[in-house]
Amino acid sequence: MGEQIVIIGGGFGGLYAAKRLKHAPVDVTLIDRRNHHLFQPLLYQTATGALSPADIATPLRRLLKDQRNVRVLLGEVVDFDVANKQVILRDGAVGYDKLVVAAGSGKNYFGNDQWMANAPGLKTVEDATEIRRRILTAFEAAERTTDPGKVRTWLTFVVIGGGPTGVEMAGALAEIAHETLQNEFRNINPSDARIVLVQSGERILPTYAPELSARATAALERLGVEVLTGLRVTDVGDRGVTVSSRAGETYLPSRTVLWTAGVQASPLGQALAAATSAEVDRGGRVIVEPDLSVPGHPDIFVIGDLAHFAHQTGEPLPGVAQVAIQQGRYVAQLIARRRAGKRVSPFFYRDRGNMATIGRGKAVAEIGRLRLSGWLAWQIWAVVHLMYQMDVENRMLVFIQWIWNYLTRKRSALLITDRDQKATNPQAQASLNLITNSGVFLRVSDVREKKSS
Repeated sequence: MGEQIVIIGGGFGGLYAAKRLKHAPVDVTLIDRRNHHLFQPLLYQTATGALSPADIATPLRRLLKDQRNVRVLLGEVVDFDVANKQVILRDGAVGYDKLVVAAGSGKNYFGNDQWMANAPGLKTVEDATEIRRRILTAFEAAERTTDPGKVRTWLTFVVIGGGPTGVEMAGALAEIAHETLQNEFRNINPSDARIVLVQSGERILPTYAPELSARATAALERLGVEVLTGLRVTDVGDRGVTVSSRAGETYLPSRTVLWTAGVQASPLGQALAAATSAEVDRGGRVIVEPDLSVPGHPDIFVIGDLAHFAHQTGEPLPGVAQVAIQQGRYVAQLIARRRAGKRVSPFFYRDRGNMATIGRGKAVAEIGRLRLSGWLAWQIWAVVHLMYQMDVENRMLVFIQWIWNYLTRKRSALLITDRDQKATNPQAQASLNLITNSGVFLRVSDVREKKSS
């Protein structure tokens, strides 16, 4: 029996670490509370009906079935027993010799978690299908409403947060309204929809070069998106959003509000810090050593969104897939080389660039000193996102779907599902009552979603 390596999390960091240990003389246990790896960079396309959930999610067991030194456990980690080298699950415990914590991050409402019910974020498949349901239900509710004021409220969509996800979501919503749904309704014109992107800073895509932010803003405005910057959200209700600036407060009536403004580290960061006396930053990320280990615990590593690594530039690395992938590969290599008695240099992140798509044939890309926008940037974005799909079948499905969407301007997964969420969602309850009372709501399933193996 080889050295026991336990990896928590089947995201980019955890999965790449497990796969890189394929030929190492170790036994790997990958633990995740979900049975699938999710390609989060394309999650917004599921939320806007361009892709089905199964196009961007692959069962972990399928991805690792040919790797004989890996076992996958479906379970929820709740604590750590460092003294006895055990990971505590909700229903048991797993021992380890080396531990890699890649638990990722969740949504951050900056102390206003009560906003979550009215402004869902986007981190999981369930989030994506809920957002898709809200978007489509808004158009359906507007079709049934005769009051012009209520129609305007239903057809106003507010996206909070001007980072890549917010920009991509706003652009996709504009395409749905102005292209996809054209001629499908009789009492409303979907292109009358108002798409509002709210950013607290002075420009969208603040981590990109200013010129790219300006190009992204211009591209969104050409799609009909209102880009509002320098506005801080002070309240989110089931009928709209209140924002404030130096000029005062403004109320934006809307029945569909989407939150993309921030993320916070998994609660496991706090649990690990308590167990190891490590420090965490304001976002709950564990401050790690240059080799990504927890201070004082060379057998415990933290990678991805949960790690605060500032040794390279003095600033923590961003919570993006490329960071998690490179850290996962590094930790796997470190474990293997140390077993062989070889020295390992500190982790060094190589920035491959930033990319965000704005709409059909539109994107911005920052690769080193190169600044690109438009068609070429969109092609590069598409190739990179296809290349990093972990499953060949998913890669082909996404590629074919993208070609079809591009040629027809249609989205194949515009289905309203997950009706049971109405019980805990005021917006869902009101809109579904409006539709179901007329007897026109059909119970449907996403027929394109593949069966998990």
